[in-house]
Amino acid sequence: MHGTPTEPATPAQALSAMDHLIAAHLIGQQELARRLGLTVTDLACFTFVLEAGDDLLTAGDLAARAHVTTGAVTGILNRLERAGYVTRRPDPADRRRVRVAAVPEAITRVRTVYAGHSKRLTALFADYSPEQLALITDCFTRTTTLAHEYLEKLNRNTPTEDC
Repeated sequence: MHGTPTEPATPAQALSAMDHLIAAHLIGQQELARRLGLTVTDLACFTFVLEAGDDLLTAGDLAARAHVTTGAVTGILNRLERAGYVTRRPDPADRRRVRVAAVPEAITRVRTVYAGHSKRLTALFADYSPEQLALITDCFTRTTTLAHEYLEKLNRNTPTEDC
């Protein structure tokens, strides 16, 4: 595929398109979480566990990725464990820590609910050339970094700091 032709755009148009993407994604995540019997934050944490794969996360790792306190992540893990999404395993290197593993049936449940959307996204990205996908990936990656920086500033709750 040679890539989908695109029209030139302004930064304002790109920002507006991103805002619409974020809004649609947030609403979609809320609906997905509702269908799975989870909160959006619990679903996000489960996604981090899935992404880690066999390199199991500690509760501290999960708290850092989700930008929540270790106390909050304990509640999240309790809910995910009660709902059958994760199990906690002792860390073989340090028995005082636990590692979080996804339950295979829960992985299947989430992938089944998300399968149609994932298939459509894969088809959409197939319309782009490798060079265009590199730009899209770069934009997503850099935007995610900015979002994390913004969240950290908000969490510091310093009134004089420009968020």
